[in-house]
Amino acid sequence: QLQLVASGGGLVQTGGSMRLSCAASGDSFSRYAFAWFRQAPGKDHEFVASISRIGGILYYRDSVKGRFTISRDNAKNTVDLQMNSLKPEDTAVYYCAKLNGWVVTYESTYDYWGQGTQVTVSS
Repeated sequence: QLQLVASGGGLVQTGGSMRLSCAASGDSFSRYAFAWFRQAPGKDHEFVASISRIGGILYYRDSVKGRFTISRDNAKNTVDLQMNSLKPEDTAVYYCAKLNGWVVTYESTYDYWGQGTQVTVSS
């Protein structure tokens, strides 16, 4: 069974940067694609970025393109999200998740989720 633990959240000012990391247990990490989702207060989960098994295929939601970068290290079993030029609208709890299907932007396609890490961007 896979366990995902997200870390790296906190408080940052508008325009600042933050790096989130998701550590996965288990020895099949490189077989799976992963993604980051986020949930702002009163809103549904929304897709942020995804990365394929060996990192060659990346997807981003439009509002984070050019600011966020998803990456993975299959030797360390980690998936990171580098967030630059942060905006107050990026404030949310960020979750990493393992893909179990084909449509990377759908929440229902993911079967394992980390516990979430809070990111707060002050204006």
